[in-house]
Amino acid sequence: MTESWVNVAERIGSDLHLELAGTGGRRAVLAEALREAVRSGRLAPGTRLPPYRSLAADLGLARNTVADAYAELVAEGWLVGRQGSGTRVAPRTDPVKPLRRKEKRPGGVPGPVHLLRSGQPDAASFPRSAWVTAARRALTAVPNEAFGPGDPRGRPDLRAALADYLSRARGVRTDADRVVICSGFGHALQLLFGAGVLRGPVSFDSYGLWVHRELLERAGARTVPQAVDDDGVVTSELVRHKGIRVAMVTAAHQFPLGGALHSDRRVELVEWARARGGVILEDDYDGEFRYDRQPVGALQGLDPDRVIYAGSVSKSLSPAVRVGWLVLPEHLVDDVAAAKGERESWTSVPDQLTLAELITSGAYDRHLRRMRQRYRQRRDQLVHTLAERVPHIEVTGIAAGLHAVLRLPSGTERTALLAARWQGIALEGLSTFRHPRAVMPTQDGLVVGYAAPTDSAYASALEALCRVLEGVSPG
Repeated sequence: MTESWVNVAERIGSDLHLELAGTGGRRAVLAEALREAVRSGRLAPGTRLPPYRSLAADLGLARNTVADAYAELVAEGWLVGRQGSGTRVAPRTDPVKPLRRKEKRPGGVPGPVHLLRSGQPDAASFPRSAWVTAARRALTAVPNEAFGPGDPRGRPDLRAALADYLSRARGVRTDADRVVICSGFGHALQLLFGAGVLRGPVSFDSYGLWVHRELLERAGARTVPQAVDDDGVVTSELVRHKGIRVAMVTAAHQFPLGGALHSDRRVELVEWARARGGVILEDDYDGEFRYDRQPVGALQGLDPDRVIYAGSVSKSLSPAVRVGWLVLPEHLVDDVAAAKGERESWTSVPDQLTLAELITSGAYDRHLRRMRQRYRQRRDQLVHTLAERVPHIEVTGIAAGLHAVLRLPSGTERTALLAARWQGIALEGLSTFRHPRAVMPTQDGLVVGYAAPTDSAYASALEALCRVLEGVSPG
């Protein structure tokens, strides 16, 4: 690239000379030219830079190239971007030292400092004392036969405890004989589809967890994307797909968009399953965490013979505790138990016994109440901080779960993610969760998990997030 002069006198009151020279990509060359202009003092603190659309036109570059360069320098501290005042040189008396090569990861991006990924609970809040107490009680009282060959459905102690808890807390209609223990929702998918218990195409939300979609397709189940909106899956579209007899939903809190399945759609979905002779797979991944009202009961309560209810402790306790469960229609219990096969794939018996004791003693309920309050405060802090700092960014979805979706103006998600990486923030864009065959309109956004950071790190994580969002144009 050759040297270029950009006359921006009308916009910032002076000529801006940029020497675009180098063998790297256009964004990298432009970013280095701007760094050099700041480093040398030719761009003084407080100097306003031209809008990236104008600079792109003047330099003959793509608009996204300039936007990404600006975002990179904002993240590094060379520039600041605030709504209404454009992008300016950061107000520093001493220039910022560039990142040394040995401080970079491959690609030149520093490793994450702020963990705002979705689906991660607060690891520091695991109830260690309660778990140890429950384990001691359970292992002291359990008969010796618990440590020999057992029931592939899981320990009867845990199945009975879960049947009682799920009936009381989630409105599930079941007894212990319909509960099968597994090691998590991924394992549940393997049992249901990998062993052929369920066959045929599966209705899958157009925005959903890509890990689950890939598990289904590796098991031979073709996923058919269905439109979702603020009221969950659009059931009227599902009815029009004649070849589908299995639908997977996150009814209590759609992942990732954050809506709850509307009551009318719940009824319509169950009626669809009855008329089609099909089943609904309900992933109740964080159903206990609703903050604006009492949690909505499980969809399974409407028809236990047409809904498979799946849950785990990955959000309520920890993903390190590999315990999950399936509440099945009666005619599927034996097939799923047979699919578990050899004991190698069974969940640890001591963990099952400990969880059963944790539930029956009331310690599990107490832990959930504490975490519900903690996560509610985290979400409130996120919403209030963004409302003060970046009011043009909308927080969507119901007040529930461990994540929130920040809607962004069209075409800005990529730039925001790049800026987040340079701020050391680990989070995902909404496009990450879009089904590759989805036909509904694309939505730009960030999926922000607020549960994982420690209390001492959360405020700085929100500050870094605000710096990223301040550089996002209101559209």
